[in-house]
Amino acid sequence: MGLSPESFSFVADLVRRRSAIQLAPGKEYLVESRLLPLAREEGIVDVDAYVMRVRGGGREADLVRVVEALTTNETSWFRDSTPFGALRSTVVPAVVATRGPATRLRVWSAACSTGQEPYSIAMTLADCLPSSASFDILATDLSEQVLTRARAGHYSQLEVNRGLPAPMLVRHFARAGAGWEVAPQLRTHVTFRPHNLLDAPPAGGPFDVVFLRNVLIYFDLPTKRAILRRLRQVLRPDGALLLGAAETTIGVDDDWVRMPAGVGSIYRPVRPVPGAPAIPQPRTATWSAPTPAVPAPVLTRGAPR
Repeated sequence: MGLSPESFSFVADLVRRRSAIQLAPGKEYLVESRLLPLAREEGIVDVDAYVMRVRGGGREADLVRVVEALTTNETSWFRDSTPFGALRSTVVPAVVATRGPATRLRVWSAACSTGQEPYSIAMTLADCLPSSASFDILATDLSEQVLTRARAGHYSQLEVNRGLPAPMLVRHFARAGAGWEVAPQLRTHVTFRPHNLLDAPPAGGPFDVVFLRNVLIYFDLPTKRAILRRLRQVLRPDGALLLGAAETTIGVDDDWVRMPAGVGSIYRPVRPVPGAPAIPQPRTATWSAPTPAVPAPVLTRGAPR
């Protein structure tokens, strides 16, 4: 038996209220595929019957599991390598040239899922920052379940095969049974914390870089604008926002400017949110770092990868 219109409507409304993600008609197949494992865990072979039981029971734990199942996305290491190339070749050199080689970078990885993105950011920064620099990464997600996995830093062989270069695996991971664990020295740079993008921005800013990739595509226009406004509250005026390949601020929020970075783009706030520290921001088509007063520092500890 397929998912009834009433059950789909209940799930779509629940997910919208708790995460603002829109499940439009036609996404019944997605609901069925995501909820079938939960139904089987309860000994129920039919997703529609499982949803009816969740509706009738009204247990918060069941509602949370449904939302988490529908809001957890597939991820991989260095997914779409373009943003990581921009971080390495454009963002980091600009920050170091402006503030010096002993700078401290703060990065927010929003909607981090099971941790591949923030750990990929950490590996990139560990390899391209001067040895005198330091960095902190705040990684957030709506789902406590995926955050628990991310904090553990344990990944199967199949998971590390999805996009993780062999040199990175050798340098930043250790064998753990049949799988791999992120090395402690890398994990110390990453803090995982629950956060809903509909809520006020998390503490820990202002941030130099925000990764919010493949998330905005799931929201309606008013929600996209609200989220982008919140990002401007915690992103430094000279900071960089990195979005997914299919996402943009253009036509959504005019208080951002898109600038080329390598073969991709970054977004920079051009107008601070009222109450945020005001730093003059020129509207420019390129990201150009000021010429440093001292010779430019060497930006790599190891060979770029």
